[in-house]
Amino acid sequence: MNLSAINDSDLLSEYCRRFTIKAGESIKTSKEAAAHFRAYFAEAAKREQFVVCFLNGAHKVVSTETLFVGSITTSAVYPREVVQRILDLGAAAVLLAHNHPSGELSPSNSDRSVTQKLQTALTAIDVEILDHIIIGHDQHFSFSDHHLL
Repeated sequence: MNLSAINDSDLLSEYCRRFTIKAGESIKTSKEAAAHFRAYFAEAAKREQFVVCFLNGAHKVVSTETLFVGSITTSAVYPREVVQRILDLGAAAVLLAHNHPSGELSPSNSDRSVTQKLQTALTAIDVEILDHIIIGHDQHFSFSDHHLL
């Protein structure tokens, strides 16, 4: 099989299908969450992306989706759009993630602010943010592990 004949989008789709946690399964730790999300950032080396894993009431995966794509240093995140997708899917909890193309793991003031805005919006509709993961190259930062949620 000649892999150069397969487009990048198809490769990424197949990679996500094979190496991410499937709908109906659980994500139990921040390390598992980071491994799950990493596949969604495979082609995002030069752009920030914001990905949400939607969970049911038993905290099992319903769907994982890239909701926003930005520039090299920022990605605009709109709480209204996140809330709408949660309602569309009937999710009871979420795991949030975004990448830092620079590899820097520390959350910026903007990262903290958007997490707080989302927490406020989701609390109003009884949806829990279980974690917010920052992916930087081969490492990750967990808001939950650092008691920032």
